[in-house]
Amino acid sequence: MAVTDVFARRATLARSVRLLSEFRYEQPDPARFYGALAADTAAMVGDLWLGARGEHPVGRTLLDVGGGPGYFAAAFADAGLRYIGVEPDESEMHAAGPALGGNPAGAFVRASGLALPFADDSVDICLSSNVAEHVPRPWQLGTEMLRVTKPGGMVVLSYTVWLGPFGGHEMGLSHYLGGQRAAARYARKHGHPAKNDYGSSLFAVSAADGLAWAASTGAAVAAFPRYHPRWAWWMTRVPVLREFLVSNLVLVLVPR
Repeated sequence: MAVTDVFARRATLARSVRLLSEFRYEQPDPARFYGALAADTAAMVGDLWLGARGEHPVGRTLLDVGGGPGYFAAAFADAGLRYIGVEPDESEMHAAGPALGGNPAGAFVRASGLALPFADDSVDICLSSNVAEHVPRPWQLGTEMLRVTKPGGMVVLSYTVWLGPFGGHEMGLSHYLGGQRAAARYARKHGHPAKNDYGSSLFAVSAADGLAWAASTGAAVAAFPRYHPRWAWWMTRVPVLREFLVSNLVLVLVPR
């Protein structure tokens, strides 16, 4: 059985439409948006582990690189995993405290994903959701994730592709004019830089670069568009086209 076989049954058009409808709540109601995304991510990771190992990951240790304020912690705790979140921004770590009713289940470490403060081969699953496009050296992040994951464990690295429709984040489609122009246009319109500012907290990461890095590790087992229905996964295999139509790419690796 392929690692994606179980998750593929969940990757329906109805799921895609449901997730897309939640994106409009990211700014006005982050608890709703991130709660839905976290629940879907926990289900996806569970399906991938089941596809690879033939068992549910209950009781396994998951390290979430760039875990943010804790929505993912709650979702993975509900799924029965031991959760450890890594987040470099202290304010981000505490942003959802009231919405989560205090500290969510799990442990949290303030650190950079580019230099994880964990021993080699120390976690079962290492996840990074929508973080690689926010660091200047995304594949150093990926290499660190592989380092701390046990042989036979799983790395799930998901990131927003720059030329996809959501590559500009809150700058919208103006990123097609170029990153610097999009950042300047946003600042003129709103009177302040975007939170995800091109060149400082947002970088152009391509699908091709991620696929090439994954292949170079010898641990890659799957790659697919995170929010697309299963029948649209073929886009990942088509150069150039994937850069524009794969909005978010998932790389799955199993270190040996």
